[in-house]
This record gives sequence, C-alpha cells and structure tokens, in this order.
Amino acid sequence: MKTFYITTPIYYTNGPPHLGGAYTTLAADILARWNKLKGNDVFFLTGTDEHGQKVQEIAEKAGKKPKKFVDEIVKKWKEAFKLLNISNDYFIRTTNLEHEKEVQNMLQQLYDRGLIYKGNYQSYYCVGCEQYLTKKDLVDGKCPLHKKEPELKKEEAYLFKLSKFQDKLFKLIKSGKYEILPKKRRKEILTFIEGGLEDVSISRLKKKIYWGIPLPFDENHCTWVWPDAFWNYVSGLKINKKFEKFWPPNVQLMAKDIFRVHATIWPALLLALEYELPKTLFIHGYFTVDGHKMSKSLGNVIDPVELVKKYGADSVRYFMIRNIAFGEDGDVSEKALVDRHNGELVNKLGNLVSRVSGLIEKNGVEKTSNKLLKKLKIKEIEKLMSEYHLDRALSEIFSFVDVCNEYVQEKKPWETRDKKVLFELKESILEVGKLLSAFIPEASEKIVKQFSAKNVKKGDYLFKRLE
Repeated sequence: MKTFYITTPIYYTNGPPHLGGAYTTLAADILARWNKLKGNDVFFLTGTDEHGQKVQEIAEKAGKKPKKFVDEIVKKWKEAFKLLNISNDYFIRTTNLEHEKEVQNMLQQLYDRGLIYKGNYQSYYCVGCEQYLTKKDLVDGKCPLHKKEPELKKEEAYLFKLSKFQDKLFKLIKSGKYEILPKKRRKEILTFIEGGLEDVSISRLKKKIYWGIPLPFDENHCTWVWPDAFWNYVSGLKINKKFEKFWPPNVQLMAKDIFRVHATIWPALLLALEYELPKTLFIHGYFTVDGHKMSKSLGNVIDPVELVKKYGADSVRYFMIRNIAFGEDGDVSEKALVDRHNGELVNKLGNLVSRVSGLIEKNGVEKTSNKLLKKLKIKEIEKLMSEYHLDRALSEIFSFVDVCNEYVQEKKPWETRDKKVLFELKESILEVGKLLSAFIPEASEKIVKQFSAKNVKKGDYLFKRLE
C-alpha cells in the first residue's frame, strides 16, 4: 500500500480561525480523502503555532497567561475544522511537550555541528508578519502587507547558517528534486535565492520574549519562530510513532506569504540534519476582499465558522474549491457562494438525484451494459487530482452531472419507464457520489447510501435552495 503524507502550515494562535487557514486545510482534506479513496495509507497533519512575541503581547493585554490564551484560541480552530468536516489524523500544538523536546534536540544537533552561532541581528522587523524584512521588501518605508513601518532592531541572537545551503538549495529546486508548484513560484524562489541567502536569527533574549522554547545550549534565549514552527512536520509524525512509515511529506500546502521561508529555511534545516526533503511544496493564492488580501491585521476577515453555520459545510467546501483556480488568487463573496449553491448543487446535482431516484422507486431497474458511464472522464479526473488541479477535477465531475441530466432529457424515462436507462443512471450517479466524497462528504454519503440500496427511494432533497 502506498503512503501519502500531507501537511498544512500550523496556524498562528493570535486570533480566531480565518478563511485563509480554513481554505488551506480544506484543500489538504480533499487531497487526503482522495488518496484514501484511491486505497493509499494517509497521514494528514494540521495544527497550531503557539509561541512568539505577538501571542505574548496579546495575552498580556487580555490579562491572561499565554498558555491559557492559546488554549482558548486552539479550541476555536478545532471547532472550525470539525464544522468544515476536516478529516485530519492529528492536530499538533507547538506547546506539546514532546514537540518542544524534539525542537530542543534538533537545535542541539545543529549547534553541535557548528551550524548555529552567537551573533547580532539587525534588520527591519514587522511584528504583524513575525518576519524580518530587507529594505527591498518595504514599500514607501512600510511593510507592504500590514502598511506599518517596521522596527529597526539590533540585538544579541543565535543565528543559523542558512547561507551555507544556498547553492545546494538552488540546485535541488532548479532540478525539481525539491518540487515547487505552481511553476511560477519555483521561478520566483530561484530568483530570490540567486540574490543571496543570509544567515537567520533563531533566538530571542528571554528577558524580552519569554513565551517560547528555551534554547538547550543557552537558557537566556528562547527559540524564535521558524525552527519551532517548521519542526512540527517532523514531531507530528514522531509523537504518533509514524515517522519511519510516512516521512517525507508527499505534499505540503501553504499560502504564498510563508512560501519563501518554507522553500529556504525549512529545507536547509532538513539538509543540515540529513533528512530527506519533502517531495512537493504547493503554494496557493490569496483571497481578495475589495482588492485587499484577507488578513487579521487589516480586519477584513470572513469568519469560516459563521459561513458554515449559515450555509452548511458542503456548500462552503464546494464554493471554496470550485470558485478559485487552485494556486491562483481569487475573490470571495457570499453572493457567489449562493449562486453556485443554487445553480450547481441544487439545480444540477440535487435535481438529478431527486428525479432519478423518484423514477427508480416507481419503475425499478434492469441490469445492462452502461454506455452512459463510459462518458465519465475518470482518467482525466485522476490526472488533474495528481497535479493538484482540484477546481478543474471538480468541474470535470460536474460536467458528467450535466451529461447525466442531458441523458434524462433525451431518453425521457418518465414516459418510456425504461428500466435499462434507469440502471445506467443509477450506476452513474453512484459513481458521481463516490468521486464527490473528497469534496462534499455529507452529500456524497447520502447519494452512495441512497443509490446502493436494494430498493432506491426518492427521500429528501439533497440541498435546499438558498435565498
């Protein structure tokens, strides 16, 4: 049996769930469910990134201990994923003691190999991004994302020798051994690496930022951001005693704001400790709301929990994947969600299921060779899924729903009572139901149960029309 290990980034616990995080996790869930459907052994990891300056500051403002603050936020992320029907195998938290030990062990190894040294770091630091920016990154002296002037900082820190891995990373990415998709992102990162990689700060003085994992070789410093956050992909497997079986990841999904560090610092840490690199990094786009990236800092976030409570998990899942070309930027609006729900889920799929089940209940079926099912482009759907074209694969499944609806109109089984035609439709709808299990699991389960029953009955409508 083939294994399939898929990860999302871990989400920062400075606030409740946002649609961006829900989207990445939903895409990962679809790929995980699809691979299970294909008979692969799957491990799907998601979770939360809980340390750092921003969490410390927000918790203090709220008059709470950071751990208590993140515990409350984590509950909300877990609730959101449950509502969205996410099938992750493990939810990792960076405050997990086993994770913390793994991070300390990794840092000690790097230190022992001479790849971490004490120095100073001076740069423009954006608290919103939790990243250092170069002068080139700034627009009118401000962070382009958060529209704020970053702080110019110089302080004692431990640095990781990222520069040592520049040439090796360039070759691995250029050759495709470390695959970065879509291809335009690969070109982008190669240009970035050619500009030179600088050593990166991996610690903060504990007297300034105490909310982090203490460095194993200097108790006056706490681990800062990336070694802690990235190592979840390793520790998540090790905690579950699955490392030998599932490493390396088949695909790691993320948005483009954290792509640069995932394509440089993360693989460099792995190379430094002689771990096999992940096979693929897939970078999806941003959502826009009024032309701006959706961002907690800008306060234009759509709440995924409210969206699911209002429209249902299947509708939100369908819309998010069908409406945006995977890997590209896209715009979200409730109107577009309602239009797709009514036009595609209700009128096309729901109507087909209702009509055909009603006709079978009245007339029954008679087994025959299925010419209709031959029109389903299953090989093409599988190819699109293997290349991460989730939106196009879903579109192809719905093209076959259209074919089935046309077949009903053409054959008129309500007049002819042709049991062979109804058999073809029954088996075709059953296949559609199975294929949709990765995308809209609740509706899929209903279709499969209804159309694999000995006596097919009409039952309730699959989807209610939304106003």
